[in-house]
Amino acid sequence: MVRVVFVAPFAADTTLRFVRCAAELPDVRMAVITQDDPEKLPEPLRARLVAVRRVGNALDAGELASAVRALEAQLGGPAERLIGVLEQLQVPLAEVREQLRIRGMDAQEARNFRDKSRMKDVLRAHGLPCAQHRLCPTETEALEFAARAGFPLVAKPPAGAGARNTLRVENMDELRGYLRSAPPSQAAPLLLEEFITGEEFSFDTVTLHGRHLFHSINVYAPAPLTVLENAWIQWAVLLPRRIDTPEFAPIFDAGPRALDALGMHTGVTHMEWFRRPDGRIAISEVAARPPGAQFTTLISYAHDFDLYTAWARLVIHEQFDVPQRQFSVGAAYLRGQGEGRVVAIEGLDEVRRELGPLVVEWKPPALGASASGTYEGEGFIIVRHPDTAAVRDALTKIVRTVRVRLG
Repeated sequence: MVRVVFVAPFAADTTLRFVRCAAELPDVRMAVITQDDPEKLPEPLRARLVAVRRVGNALDAGELASAVRALEAQLGGPAERLIGVLEQLQVPLAEVREQLRIRGMDAQEARNFRDKSRMKDVLRAHGLPCAQHRLCPTETEALEFAARAGFPLVAKPPAGAGARNTLRVENMDELRGYLRSAPPSQAAPLLLEEFITGEEFSFDTVTLHGRHLFHSINVYAPAPLTVLENAWIQWAVLLPRRIDTPEFAPIFDAGPRALDALGMHTGVTHMEWFRRPDGRIAISEVAARPPGAQFTTLISYAHDFDLYTAWARLVIHEQFDVPQRQFSVGAAYLRGQGEGRVVAIEGLDEVRRELGPLVVEWKPPALGASASGTYEGEGFIIVRHPDTAAVRDALTKIVRTVRVRLG
């Protein structure tokens, strides 16, 4: 029986799906730490847990360590696994593991993944391709890097998640304006990167005891930064059925080497990477957690297995059965046009009529709902078919047909 503590700061749907899959594994005694109201956890889930402990700040390593110790009585002994899926949790979880001698990723490895400037330093030291970058605690350093690297540049926090709080800076005047609005400091430095043009992809992996057992490639259309810069864009992601092709050979070489350099031993990772117009690749960033934006669901559909349960089994029992990719899968993210609440949804009936057999899951926007304010938008539609071209055409149809009106 493995004693497990799962840290779930908020009772979000996706987080709860991971929690439920972990709690349902055989030979597991599990408790949850949250800063949310424990009553927000569904009753069937709470019935599977030995305890739920509430803390003021689930991202604080000190509070987490105290909470884990306090759960020992209900668990029947010290915790043997301390897990969570949020990007922001990975360093505090690792710090508590070190302090309490719990098996899993340590703090140095977690920081390699969480601190995007440190990450690129590690990758470059190992001869791996990534964007030029500099962590700038002062305005002078930011301007010096810009003068040397040229424009456009990407400005982001060094501990960002996905493409959030990331923007493109086109010239020196824009950079100076950005620096005036958010002056960098030693405590809050600015990460500047070369803006890479080309196609953007993800490289999602499963690693067990240092062996990279499983890989999935997703194609973004368009790139996430373009989506963030244009609130009206309905974007899509495509998982081709075949990824063992020459076009992906460079990332199958560089991706696993990057994970080795950063210190991935056992876990699921989400890597974002580019193919430049000249064919060279560049790794953008890597996260030491399952992918968001429905990607875990998409990978599950492509391989006809449950990656949510597989992740839990991997990090708790250290077991993983490699599935075969059987389908092409894609998701179209439905984003509202305008401002305010959802007042109209157009095109859903046409999509249902023409693509019905391909649609495996959807979450249409709800009339009257507030705009999500995120790049995932107000809803999504997932399609699946053995033929990659059929999925690509279906995504194009959805993006061109469905319109979500805000007002």
